[in-house]
Amino acid sequence: INYLILGLYLNSAFPAIPNWVWIIVAILLVTGLNIIGIKSIARANFVIVAVQTAFIVVFLALSVASAVGNAVDPMLPFRGDGTVEGVGVLFAGAAILCLSFLGFDSISTLAEEAKDAKRSVPRAIMIVTVAAGLLYILLSYLAQIAYPSNQFESVDTASLDIVASLAGPWLSTLFISGFVAGCLGSALTSQASVSRILYAMGRDGVLPRLVFGRLNERFGTPVIAILLVSAVSLLALVLSLTTLSSMISFGALIAFSFVNLSVVKHYFIDRHERAGGDVVGNLVLPLIGLALTLWLWTSLTATTFVIGLSWQFIGFILLLVVTRFFRRPTPKLDLAE
Repeated sequence: INYLILGLYLNSAFPAIPNWVWIIVAILLVTGLNIIGIKSIARANFVIVAVQTAFIVVFLALSVASAVGNAVDPMLPFRGDGTVEGVGVLFAGAAILCLSFLGFDSISTLAEEAKDAKRSVPRAIMIVTVAAGLLYILLSYLAQIAYPSNQFESVDTASLDIVASLAGPWLSTLFISGFVAGCLGSALTSQASVSRILYAMGRDGVLPRLVFGRLNERFGTPVIAILLVSAVSLLALVLSLTTLSSMISFGALIAFSFVNLSVVKHYFIDRHERAGGDVVGNLVLPLIGLALTLWLWTSLTATTFVIGLSWQFIGFILLLVVTRFFRRPTPKLDLAE
């Protein structure tokens, strides 16, 4: 989805160059950095965050100035423009946009390459989740204040219309730079995390060990897994943004559902942590999270369920093969190395 969005926005800025060119160039760049190693990813992400931060500061300043200059109603984003009624559209949007939070979980996949992982990884996950949520709310609120309309040249690149209304072409150029940087950064970390999951599965024998469970001698990275992820990423050339967003949201909602259930199983049931506030943290809040997640599921399309459940079925068949129809223990992640 990062590659597809990047292609859409760059094609909008440079119509003479088709989407597929930008997508392939981005895949090659991200793949190269991932093969070189985690330090190259960290350095690239530092530059990417700097570019995004510059845009965010400028956007905030211009949005506030626009709101003050035009005497905009500050409650408008909470009421809507009157074109739709009810809260159904909010949950439909939330069901798709929950994918925006998926960066926090990729942090955990880099635990083996982190310093003091037991302390730094949980802290990083909480900081990223809370900071990203607050930033999303602020930017969405100011965007609605600056551009109080739902009419766009293209819904897929609606942000370009918003920034162009604030300061014209120069801000659009800065926005595209920040947006492309964000897509590249997200693709970098996504590919790094999923390739290491595939490597861990290969190392533990869940996937073929000779293919996935090997590191490149020169770079010390799972090159075969990285190349496989790049090959799958080429689907950005043929799938639509709506289909991809819904597919990812389906996977995200499954993950969020089982994370909440796992808290109840591990802490409340297995470890019997039920005293005082533990009941709230280990039972009540996870069940509320599960209920909200299931509610968001109802807003996804039928096509999403067909694709998502088919993928789940493939995973279940793989589980049957690996466990010899559950005659062997279910594989668990081994971090002994």
